[in-house]
Order: sequence, then structure tokens, then C-alpha cells
Amino acid sequence: MAKKTQRRLPRRKEEFTYHGYKIEDLQQMGMSELLPIMPARIRRRVNRGLSPGHESLLHDIRGGKERIRTHLRDMIILPEMVGKTIEIHNGKSFLEVEIQPEAVFHYLGEFALTRGRVNHGSAGIGATRSSKFVPLK
Repeated sequence: MAKKTQRRLPRRKEEFTYHGYKIEDLQQMGMSELLPIMPARIRRRVNRGLSPGHESLLHDIRGGKERIRTHLRDMIILPEMVGKTIEIHNGKSFLEVEIQPEAVFHYLGEFALTRGRVNHGSAGIGATRSSKFVPLK
């Protein structure tokens, strides 16, 4: 079983605001009221319509499902998702991510990195030209 790590953004000292709106205000707004303050790429995506898979994920989140796992790394984080814990697939395993207010209008995939850190070991026999002359025993 893969080790589960929980990724979190650092807590802010002051209350989070997005374009002057507190997170509670954003959560109370409808989609038509959110559109003018969204970034252009996110606004375009919402205007064109979410796919059935994205709608299904949103339905699970709104339904209060306690364990939500998804492969949809391109799902937009909406204000109603703040405070939920979602398991996002990174290509190998699912990473638990708690959605913080600072993540609003970003993509889920930004918080579940797909590439890990590489730690190279020492060179083995045959790895370099000089190791050809090292006796085995």
C-alpha cells in the first residue's frame, strides 16, 4: 500500500480574500456571480460547460461523500470545495489533499505532483570507463 501523505498550504495570519471577497462570501455566490471574478481560462472553461465526469465529481462533493477519490486532475477548485479532503491520483497513487481557500480557481492537479525527487546512488560496475579496471574481488 502506498504511503499516504497529506498536502497542505501554509496557514495565513490574516483572513483570506479573493478580489476583496471573503471565502464565506464566495461560497454563498452562485456561478453567474462568480464568473466576473474568475480568471479568464477558468471562466472560459465554466462557460463552455463541465464534462459529465466533472459534474459527477461536483455532485459527490455537494452530496457530502466522506471519501472522494478522483483521476480528474483538470477539475477546477470551486469555493464550495474549500475544507474538503480529496484524494487525487498522481499517476501512481492517490494523494490526500485538503482544499484550502488559497487554492480557489486553481486545478486539482497542481496539488498532487506527478514527479518525485530523484536520489541517485553511487555508480556501479560498468557505469564508467574507469570501473572497467577495478578488480571484482
